Amino acid sequence: MKLLLAEDEKELSNALVAILKHSSYTVDAVYDGQDALDYILASDYDGIILDIMMPGLEGTEVLKRIRDKGISTPVLFLTAKSETDDKIRGLDLGADDYLTKPFEMGELLARIRAMTRRKADFAPNNLKCGNLELDRAGYELRVPGKEPVRLVGREFQMIEMLMENPGRVISVDAFMERIWADGEADVNVVWVYISNIRKKLTALGATCEIKASRGVGYSMHEKVE
Repeated sequence: MKLLLAEDEKELSNALVAILKHSSYTVDAVYDGQDALDYILASDYDGIILDIMMPGLEGTEVLKRIRDKGISTPVLFLTAKSETDDKIRGLDLGADDYLTKPFEMGELLARIRAMTRRKADFAPNNLKCGNLELDRAGYELRVPGKEPVRLVGREFQMIEMLMENPGRVISVDAFMERIWADGEADVNVVWVYISNIRKKLTALGATCEIKASRGVGYSMHEKVE
């Protein structure tokens, strides 16, 4: 999943980015409200984390503008304020949740998981294809009777994209945009990760497979007997 983090305290931002990436999220980090608005309008995010007090534009103003444009991406507010009026204003503007600093990282991750499940179509905790199950909370692939296989961050993100869209071809560009958004990786990295995931599916005896469409991308299908 891809998140935008808008937090002007750079030390805190760096710590949050490290934890979120370790938890298998792709993260864009910005440090003021105007950049947050620009990023939201230019890209597609699964969730947005906004500090209320930021230079440029306050988080509440960013939220108001994106909701006015019909952008329904879930939003979690971070703030040092604890007054009830601030919470009410943020929720009335369309925020999904509110977390007051200081907070525990575990609680932040739980709230992010909760808010990103609020979509037009409810996203279940587990995704299934044939006998294969992806445990989103535990970052594991499971097949009945076999030991679960743990996924590293980008492997998890790739197979999540594939299993959310069974039978649909996902382009290499789409993988790069969502998972390697920093632009530092070569497109060949997609093939490497697909190869590693295929090996894990084979080891599990999964009845789902990843098919390649030459020059287009990859798709997940249940095997036909």
